[in-house]
Amino acid sequence: MKNKLIVTLTTVYGSRQYSLGQVARYLVAFFVIVSAVSFFISNWLLVKTSDDLASLEEDHQQLTDQYEMMLGTQTLYKNELDELSSSLSKVANERDQLQEENVRMGELQLSLGENLNELETLLNVPDTGDVSADRLETLTMMANQRLFMLNSMPNGLPIQAIRINDGFGMRMHPLRKKPVLHKGIDYKAEIGTPVYATADGVVEFSGNKGDGYGRQVILLHNFGFRTAYAHLNKMVVSSGEFVHKGQKIAESGNTGQSTGPHLHYEVRHLYKPINPAPFVAWNIANFDTIFTTVKSVKWASLKNLYPLNQTVQP
Repeated sequence: MKNKLIVTLTTVYGSRQYSLGQVARYLVAFFVIVSAVSFFISNWLLVKTSDDLASLEEDHQQLTDQYEMMLGTQTLYKNELDELSSSLSKVANERDQLQEENVRMGELQLSLGENLNELETLLNVPDTGDVSADRLETLTMMANQRLFMLNSMPNGLPIQAIRINDGFGMRMHPLRKKPVLHKGIDYKAEIGTPVYATADGVVEFSGNKGDGYGRQVILLHNFGFRTAYAHLNKMVVSSGEFVHKGQKIAESGNTGQSTGPHLHYEVRHLYKPINPAPFVAWNIANFDTIFTTVKSVKWASLKNLYPLNQTVQP
């Protein structure tokens, strides 16, 4: 009995006993030991695996957090990059606009220079090369002053004539046959040719005085000037009307003491006839010539009148 191992198995049918020899006992003991060792090793491996798994899960969570952080940072960078791209686009557009503005300013500067040169040529003043705003203002004031004078006093042609028959001065009267002062200029023209006012003014007389001038229109202008248009066929304005320079006031004819169709044109200052020729030739380019050519008018006092007393240095 010492060398035998009895194993008892109990079931519902009863108990049975089995005897094992020494080798069998060793095998069973070895099996038990191996099972116990395997159990402890398995438990150790399970615990270690659990720890490793927990560590891996923690690492995974950290990686996940880092990934999400990187995604957030990338999104932030992308937004900043988009804002930077938008800012660069705006800067580029502003740069392009500034370049276009510079081109326009250059064109305007060139245009202003050309206009100033044309205005200086028109006014017959020296070209200074100055294209400043002050220069433009000075030339504009000068032009306005000259235009005011040219609209206020007689200048230019009263009619598109065929030719001049007689000028101002002493001549043999064609009907009286004796020397008399011819007080104006006779312009040969077909009957019905338009006659124009040579300055702004008011109609002092429109009709026939029976004084040899036939049908006539007399205009009263600024600064004591008058103009007379005689031997007319038809008047289109009446006494008291205001007229402007270049306005049609009559049609030429052959009425009164006339030897043929023509317009007799006179310029008077304080009722005194003066030679119309300098006034006919007077314009904005030769503006200053009238003040030295016509000496019977006291021009010096004009400079004291407004707006002619504005300082202008061409």
